Amino acid sequence: MKKGKVVVGMSGGVDSSVAAYLLLEAGYEVIGVTMQIWQKEDDDTASENGGCCGLSAVEDAARVAQKLGIPHYVMNFRDEFQEKVISYFMDEYLAGRTPNPCIACNRYVKWESLLQRSLQIGADYIATGHYARVELLPNGRYALRRSATDAKDQTYALYSLTQEQLARTLMPVGDYGKPQIRGIAEKLGLFVADKPDSMEICFVPDQDYAGFIRANSGREIPEGNFVRADGTVIGRHKGITHYTVGQRKGLNLSMGRPVFVTEIRPETNEVVIGDAEDVFTDRLRCNRLNFMSVPNIGGELPVTAKIRYNHKGASAVVRRIGPDEAEVIFEEQVRAVTPGQAVVFYDGEYVAGGGTIL
Repeated sequence: MKKGKVVVGMSGGVDSSVAAYLLLEAGYEVIGVTMQIWQKEDDDTASENGGCCGLSAVEDAARVAQKLGIPHYVMNFRDEFQEKVISYFMDEYLAGRTPNPCIACNRYVKWESLLQRSLQIGADYIATGHYARVELLPNGRYALRRSATDAKDQTYALYSLTQEQLARTLMPVGDYGKPQIRGIAEKLGLFVADKPDSMEICFVPDQDYAGFIRANSGREIPEGNFVRADGTVIGRHKGITHYTVGQRKGLNLSMGRPVFVTEIRPETNEVVIGDAEDVFTDRLRCNRLNFMSVPNIGGELPVTAKIRYNHKGASAVVRRIGPDEAEVIFEEQVRAVTPGQAVVFYDGEYVAGGGTIL
């Protein structure tokens, strides 16, 4: 007896490949789908850049699906990816913020668009190879739980998923560590068993964000002034898209000591420079709130808050200060709170919610 029909987002990597196998073994009817989101028509460029965006992903996923004996389809999500991920990425940098395109891709492309199309073809669920677990809590809400291995946990990048999306989501890889997943792939004879992880932003393969924005936004990105917090000019910068809060390298300022970017002021085209202590704070504000394990904040909510993907988290209290705005107050100061990045709230192993740092 099949448990239901599930569409697995297959990126051609080892994690999503093993996810498809685990669901097959668990008794689901599995369909593999690779999302075509690459914007360029240059096949060589797209193939080289692999990851979940490259054309090689389609070929690799198709080979895995054939080995597992499941159907495989390619769905075109280029328009959604352009609007929700690439345009957002460029707009945020041009506004002096530092975006997280993977979070936008997860929320609006991998879930909203893929789930919608999957339901249209009769699927009951979608599944991915993310290292996270979906659980239905005693309070009736769905929440993400940290993966079995902290080293690979990806819940931070998934905090913005809605209750409706979580109810239709399976994440079988979350119960395993990476070496176990590679071991399963090896036993199955999957050629992706040793395929390297895709680490960087897939649509900027050379990691030259400023160059990508200049080439694709149609906007001039003028040079401007490096200033102190009081407005004193101390040098010239290459354009605000080259910088992010907390940055020390690449400033080319001879100050006789290490200095850091503390703020970006797009309205005056200024990049503010300060000392090490100036990049620490004990509070932040955030909006675009999404609650997961809790329906809302009742008064103050004690949490562990992560302010970037590789941040270990810090004890804090969250309180609502507006219809779609909250303040997070940390027990101890944290470094480089960066506008545009996500702050994610954890209640033990579960994601309580999160928002976008202002």
